[in-house]
Amino acid sequence: MAKKLYVGGLSYDTTEATLKETFSQAGTVESAKIIIDRMTDRSKGFGFVEMSSEEEAKKAIEMFSGKDIDGRNVTVNEARPMEPRGDSRQGGYDRGNRGYGYQGRRDRY
Repeated sequence: MAKKLYVGGLSYDTTEATLKETFSQAGTVESAKIIIDRMTDRSKGFGFVEMSSEEEAKKAIEMFSGKDIDGRNVTVNEARPMEPRGDSRQGGYDRGNRGYGYQGRRDRY
């Protein structure tokens, strides 16, 4: 079963091909994806690599976490499932329970 890894601290110049080539040293890479900012069309500095087995994923974590890729020391760990954004009861916005959007001054109302 494939195992997805989070790769953080990437250089803005790192490409998906570089990521795939680098991680192939640890085993078979199913996919490599760098997350791109829609506004700037530039890398956000992190991505995901999917290894073909859990053993290869563990090997990749050991091999590359804290190591240099394109001039940057990267963080590699097991990817966690994406958490939902906001609270659906508030229309998707998280106001942080500050009340009326007026930060920290609830005592005056």
